[in-house]
Amino acid sequence: MKICFLMYPWDRIDAENDSTLRLIHEAASRSMTVALTTPNNLSIRDSVPYAFCNVLKKGDKVSASVPNFYKNASFKRCKLPLAGFDAIVMRANPPLDTTALNFLDSVRNDVFIMNDIDGLRIANNKLYPASFSGEAARFIPATHVSKSQDYLEQVFDESDSPKMIMKPLNGFGGQGVIVIEKSAQQNFRSLLEFYIGSDQGNYVILQDYIEGADQGDVRVLMLNGEPIGAMRRVPSSKDIRSNISAGGKEVKHSLSREEKALCKALGPQLVRDGLYLAGLDIINGKLIEVNVLSPGGITRINKLNRCKLQKQIMDFIENVVSARDLVIERKNAFRKAIEDAETL
Repeated sequence: MKICFLMYPWDRIDAENDSTLRLIHEAASRSMTVALTTPNNLSIRDSVPYAFCNVLKKGDKVSASVPNFYKNASFKRCKLPLAGFDAIVMRANPPLDTTALNFLDSVRNDVFIMNDIDGLRIANNKLYPASFSGEAARFIPATHVSKSQDYLEQVFDESDSPKMIMKPLNGFGGQGVIVIEKSAQQNFRSLLEFYIGSDQGNYVILQDYIEGADQGDVRVLMLNGEPIGAMRRVPSSKDIRSNISAGGKEVKHSLSREEKALCKALGPQLVRDGLYLAGLDIINGKLIEVNVLSPGGITRINKLNRCKLQKQIMDFIENVVSARDLVIERKNAFRKAIEDAETL
């Protein structure tokens, strides 16, 4: 199988903890042809989308140690047609590069892309949880999004809670997430002015504060609509954010009955939207965010549970590609039968 990872630069990888590196290592261990590229390396020539790729050189047996694999990996630089790959795995960091998705539009029928292009377009923002309806809606906390300072002040005034969560719509990795308390309301307008900006260019999210948020959140990795692993992220004593990048610490976690019900309710829509690999952030049974670009946590969940989630993910990709190839083979066989009939 030929697989391309559309990702961040290789030299920015943290070999000890990087989730994408685990997927790349698993693909190499299966003797796949592995190519790496970044959104800045996409191009079009004669109406054909290409990527300037670093193709992993195949040599001796792949080291079982992922850090050693990373240290010793060597590449060959090539310009390759995107339609020639069996699968493209989207692992670029936020924010979403919509131009990169435009490059992939013309090859979506030739290559399995994970996650789906349209799914990334609709889900790579903090508004996506608001699209869940029916049984799934009860797991979504009340959320308000606006550029209007007056409206957001009104929402805060009318809230029954003594505090709310405020964050920028375009933030990621816990950046800009703060707790606003009624007792400090005199600072609220000034904060809104800062977050929204003088040109009224930025949307702000106000969200009900969920009890237990100070104890951290739960990151659940979903594969094809089903949970395959989870961990609890506990914030440091100096921060409200539980993101690992913000100083949080991971601990082992087993999904509660309510968390399992949340995953079951949300899973079908994730699959319908082509979001086969997603990270759910949950606090006290409520969905806070859905991460779809490069959801992390694989390495840490592996260590906590002595498992290798990358094997399940790569199994899924191989199965999808095999199923697509089978459809093409059947179609070609049927076409040949019809062509042969014409010569009788």
